[in-house]
Amino acid sequence: MSRSNQESTRQRRLRIARRDVLRASASGLGALALGDAFARDGVAGLAPRRQGAVGLHHAPRAKRVVWLFMAGAPSQLELFEPKPALQKLDGEPLPPSLATGRRFAFIDPARSKLLGTRRRFERHGESGAPVSELLPHIGKIADKLCFLRGVQGKEINHGPAKLFMNTGHGLFGRPSFGSWSLYGLGAEADDLPGFVVLQSGPRGPRGGAPLWGNAFLPSACSGTPFRASGDPVLDLGTPEGISDAAQGETIELIQGLDRLTAKRMGERSIADRVETYELAHRMQASTPDVIDLNSESKATLDLYGVDPDAPSFARNCLLARRLLQRGSRFVQLYHTDWDHHGDPNNHLGGPLEARCREVDQASAALVRDLESLGMLEDTLVVWGGEFGRTPLGEVRKELGRDHHVEAFTLWMAGGGVKPGHSHGQTDEIGFAPVSGAMDVHDVHATMLHLLGVNHERLVYRLQGRDFRLTDVHGRVVSDIFA
Repeated sequence: MSRSNQESTRQRRLRIARRDVLRASASGLGALALGDAFARDGVAGLAPRRQGAVGLHHAPRAKRVVWLFMAGAPSQLELFEPKPALQKLDGEPLPPSLATGRRFAFIDPARSKLLGTRRRFERHGESGAPVSELLPHIGKIADKLCFLRGVQGKEINHGPAKLFMNTGHGLFGRPSFGSWSLYGLGAEADDLPGFVVLQSGPRGPRGGAPLWGNAFLPSACSGTPFRASGDPVLDLGTPEGISDAAQGETIELIQGLDRLTAKRMGERSIADRVETYELAHRMQASTPDVIDLNSESKATLDLYGVDPDAPSFARNCLLARRLLQRGSRFVQLYHTDWDHHGDPNNHLGGPLEARCREVDQASAALVRDLESLGMLEDTLVVWGGEFGRTPLGEVRKELGRDHHVEAFTLWMAGGGVKPGHSHGQTDEIGFAPVSGAMDVHDVHATMLHLLGVNHERLVYRLQGRDFRLTDVHGRVVSDIFA
C-alpha cells in the first residue's frame, strides 16, 4: 500500500462523527441525569455512587469526621496542661538526662531555661478537666471532650510534621487521612465532594495541597478546597457568555471522548476524570446552596459568632456542619499562625490570645450544634496541631516555646469516644508521657477503627508493594471508646 493510501486510511479511522461519539458512549446529560436519579432511588439495580469504596470491616461508631487542624502547633502548656512543678522550676535549666538524645528545632537545651506558663487554668465540669482561661467556651464543654494528653510525633519541623499528621509519612507522596477514609468507605453525597477542605488565617498551611491529596489513590478520593470568598470552587461556574446549552454540548462531547478512550485503554484515571466532570456538573447546583448561610437562624449565627459576609474560622465551622449534614464524609478545617516561638508577631502573649479568640467559640459551638442535631454521636470531631511546644522557653524578644514532638495534646468529641475523659499523662514538667502514650500512627489506627475500618486491612497495592495509612505501625487504643 502506498504512503498516500496509508495516510488516507488512518485519517478515515480518526474521523469520528459527533453523533457516533454520543451514540457509542451514551453519555448525554439526559442519560447522566437519569442514571443519577436511578442510582439515588435504587432503580434498575443501579447501586449508589461509592467512589471505589472498600467497605466496612466492623460496625462503625462514627460515620463522618470533622478535623479542626490548628496549623503551627498550639502550646498544650498554655491551653490544656497546667504543671505546678514547671511553675516552681521556671528559669531553671533542663535536667541533662532529658536533653540527651532529644531533637529540638531551634533551641540549645544547654542555654534555654524551663518556662512556666503565665496563664490561669480552671477545672471544668464533672470531669474536672483543666482548660486555660484562653479557651473559656471549650472549657464549658469539657465534659463532652476526650483529651489525649500523651500524643507523640516524629517530625520536628512544620512541613514534614503536618504531612506526618495528615498522611502518616513525613515525605510527599502518600495519601491523606481524608483520602484513605473515602477510599475505604466511599462518598455519601452525590452532589458534593466526600472530602472538603476549608482554610482560615493569614496564609495556607505549610505543606500545602499534599496535606489533603490523594497521591496514588483514585483522584475521586482527593480533598476539594473551598475558597473563603467568591466562587467556593475555582472554575466551577459557567463562564460568562456561555449558555447552558453550549456548556451541555461541551460536556457531552468531552464525556463521550473520555468514555471511548477509557474503553480502549482501560485507564482508571480516565474513569476518575469522567466521575469528576459528573460531580462538578451536580455541584453547580448544590454548592451555592451549601455556602449560603441565609437559611441559618440568628441564634445559630450567634452561637458560632459568625458574620455571614466575612471569611473566618467560625464561618468555616458552620459550613462544616452544613457539609456534614448534606453527606460530605470528611471535612478538614485549617486555621494557621499558631507558631509561637517568641518573635514580635508570634509569641505567647497577644498573638496566642488572638488565635484562641478566633477558634474558641466556634469550636465549642460546632460540638454543641452537632449534639443538638443528633449528629454528634456518629460524628468524630478532632482538634489539635501537628506537634506541641517545649517546656523550655526560647531565647527571643518575647515569651515563646520551641517545637516539641515528645508529648502534646489533642481532643476528640463524639463519634464513639468517651466524653469527659482524659487518656494519658505527662511527667511533672510536661516533657514526655508517663502513661497512655499514643503516637500519630496510633491516632490514625484508632480513628479508622471508629469509622469501622481495620487499619491493617485498608491496603492499596502499588508497584508490587502494599501501602496503608499506618504503614507497618499503629495500634487501636480502645481505652478511649465510649
